[in-house]
Amino acid sequence: MPEGEQLPVRQRRLYWTRRTSLTARILAVNIIALGLMAGSLFYLDSYRKQLVGERFKLATAEAQIAAAGLAAATPRDRAAILAQIGTDQRLRLRLYQPDGRLLLDSFQVAGPSFVLNDPADDPWYRNVARQLDRSMNWVLGSEPIPYYREPAVDAAANWPELADASRAHRTIVTERAAPDESPVITAATPVGSSGQLLLTTRNAPDITQSVRDARQTLAIVLAVTFLISIQLSLFLARTIVKPLRALVRAAVRVRLGRDRAVEVPRLPDRRDEIGLLARALSDMTGALRNRIDAVETFAADVAHEIKNPLASLRSALESLDKVKDDALRDELTKIAAHDVQRIDRLVTDIAEASRIDAELSRTQFDEVDLMTLAEALVRARAERGDAGPCEVRVEPQDAGPWIVPGDPARLERVLVNLLDNACSFSPPGGSVVMQVTRHPEHVELTVTDDGPGVPSEAREKIFDRFHSLRPESEQFGNHSGLGLAIARTIAVAHDGSLVATDRPDGKPGACLVLELPTIEEDEG
Repeated sequence: MPEGEQLPVRQRRLYWTRRTSLTARILAVNIIALGLMAGSLFYLDSYRKQLVGERFKLATAEAQIAAAGLAAATPRDRAAILAQIGTDQRLRLRLYQPDGRLLLDSFQVAGPSFVLNDPADDPWYRNVARQLDRSMNWVLGSEPIPYYREPAVDAAANWPELADASRAHRTIVTERAAPDESPVITAATPVGSSGQLLLTTRNAPDITQSVRDARQTLAIVLAVTFLISIQLSLFLARTIVKPLRALVRAAVRVRLGRDRAVEVPRLPDRRDEIGLLARALSDMTGALRNRIDAVETFAADVAHEIKNPLASLRSALESLDKVKDDALRDELTKIAAHDVQRIDRLVTDIAEASRIDAELSRTQFDEVDLMTLAEALVRARAERGDAGPCEVRVEPQDAGPWIVPGDPARLERVLVNLLDNACSFSPPGGSVVMQVTRHPEHVELTVTDDGPGVPSEAREKIFDRFHSLRPESEQFGNHSGLGLAIARTIAVAHDGSLVATDRPDGKPGACLVLELPTIEEDEG
């Protein structure tokens, strides 16, 4: 596209498709779908938050139950309660005095119920898993979690959640990250009304493992799906792009015209749109070749047919100056005038024959009553006196209707050519009969004459251009030999046919049969 030129909005939207191959587009569409599927990773982040939220509720309930038990217990029994709860629930419970000093610690009373994992002792694959966790959290934009640190002096002032719980008189739960980045959940709650505070601590590596398992499963599914999608996309691209490229190569070779034997592959085994396209291109190429061959043959025939009267005209003109006899000069002048008329007739018929196909391809067909057209034509010929020494009549063979789709002017030309041909062969006093018959799927019009008829071996040749079987007694050059060729061309363009047969009554003479399809009736 030239610089500075603006495309219409619709073309700008589709401009990228003109710059990208089908293979890349197929891969892009499938990868985009996988990308949308990969968006489920965001669900895993919410899944982790849901797990942590459930643990927050559990930590709140545990802290409140433990605080209620400690408030109801005697000071002597509190150490035993802390030890039992810590051991059974794998918790660390610390009880602080109102002044913030540590009073009891379940780890000191009964020993540690859990140990925070040291990442330095972990095998390599766990370190890789943590790196993947950090990468995933960065992609998902997760908020960073502060690390869990044991204070140097264990006092209530070093735990902000204890101060918040004391001020709010309710349980405060927080999350921190252990050295191995697993969640550490702490819950701070008041104990009775004495001003004492309880802090529970739980390490929840199972949450990290659950999220890792879910991410691993999703990653495996995505990887397998990605590989399968790539393979299927490439397979689909090959099934589409490979035959299209073969068609393009064949079309280019046909366009270059360097090898007339080039065949466009028809792909007969394919029943999809690619196969339909291949067969359509093959048929179109065959039709174009036939048309080109016909044009070349037609051009050669035109040159040959025009060359004869031109040679005769030149000979007559060259001899005219040398001849002194007035009678012979008049004869040469008549020959020259006849040759000029013959050339004029040839040029007129050749021009019409050459433009019939182009004009009919653009013509909108109307409903034509073939019987009415034939009767009007015969009546007009009679009024002009063009019937000649023979009788022309129209005979309907049934009640009709005889409606066909077509161009009235072109169909009239067919009937004119058939009548002219039949009248030219009929002897004086003979008759030319047009019979019109309605059939279920077509209308048949036959033209019979009393002439010599057409030999069976010449019934196809008479439709060739410039072919004429005229009696030797008839003046040469009065017919161009294009009438029946033009008539058949028009009939074929109307999805019909024109053939020569014997007369159905067995009498001598020719019988030309024109068949045209009828109007299709709408159902219902």
